[in-house]
Amino acid sequence: MQFSAAQIAVMINGKIEGNADMTVASFGKIEEAVLGQLAFLANPKYEEYLYNTKASIIIINDTQELKQPISATLIRVPDAYTAFATLLDKYQQIQNQQLSGIQQPAYIDATAKIGEQVFIGAFAYIGENAIIANGAKIFSGAYIGNDVIVGENTIIYPGVKIYHRCIIGKNVVIHAGTVIGGDGFGFAPQADGSFKKVPQIGNVIIEDNVEIGSNTTIDRATMGSTLIKEGAKLDNLLQIAHNVEIGNNSIIAAQAGISGSTKIGNNVMIGGQVGIVGHLQIADGSKINAQSGVSKSIKKPNTVVTGSPAFDYTATLRSQAMVRSLPEMEKRIQELEKLVKALLILKE
Repeated sequence: MQFSAAQIAVMINGKIEGNADMTVASFGKIEEAVLGQLAFLANPKYEEYLYNTKASIIIINDTQELKQPISATLIRVPDAYTAFATLLDKYQQIQNQQLSGIQQPAYIDATAKIGEQVFIGAFAYIGENAIIANGAKIFSGAYIGNDVIVGENTIIYPGVKIYHRCIIGKNVVIHAGTVIGGDGFGFAPQADGSFKKVPQIGNVIIEDNVEIGSNTTIDRATMGSTLIKEGAKLDNLLQIAHNVEIGNNSIIAAQAGISGSTKIGNNVMIGGQVGIVGHLQIADGSKINAQSGVSKSIKKPNTVVTGSPAFDYTATLRSQAMVRSLPEMEKRIQELEKLVKALLILKE
């Protein structure tokens, strides 16, 4: 597929500088791109490549000033990174639209309902009364359990397992190896020291426009629903426990773990390897630095915390600065002690 600069500018509402008829057929990083590829510049650290890249078309910010002539056609936009992401999304949509039909062998229960323009890859399993809505893509080796609903244009990549009665919204992307709806970790301690399993009879609900990375696990609720709200973005290798709620447009980086019944607010940002204990409330707009351990609720919106146990970010930086100055403070105290002793001797 080839696109001209004029066509691309229409898609991203950009302004062309150069040859509007210039065409590209693929994408490339600005430092590696060749003729016939489209690149972008958003990070000032890569500005040097703007003047020697072989890319045919480059998307740049409106504010980017040119220090020397450029042979490539430029498309100026308010935010080059966002514009480039938009183009990649459209390109991927075109590729996915080409996928349709049911490959064999695949198992589809007679009671399942399959919409139009659906793709089901080989060795996929679609259980009883499952609903696969229009435009959904179920890749090879995926398991869709009984009574599961998969919304329109949702993409389920290879090896994803979605247990019974879970609900997946529209335009959701779930990457390979993720498990949705496994049992929550519920065990009742017994008098003899053993543990009795507490049946997990709830489900998982994933709302529209959510993306979930590879090998993430989202446990079903003991009762009710584990809930991932609209627009949330979850990275690879996460553990989301039973009855957790993740708010709208919140984002969680890899290897974080959220314990049971914790409620994450809207627009929260959680760094990699963060651990959050159960039954907490994390206020809207909170930011939790990587490797933090959160043991208490964050009640004030837009709070930034770091460390283990997690503490106010600014206060933590001040404390760290004080710790770094401790050797100098110790030296000064020792000098003061010597001075005090000398003064006492003189007084005697």
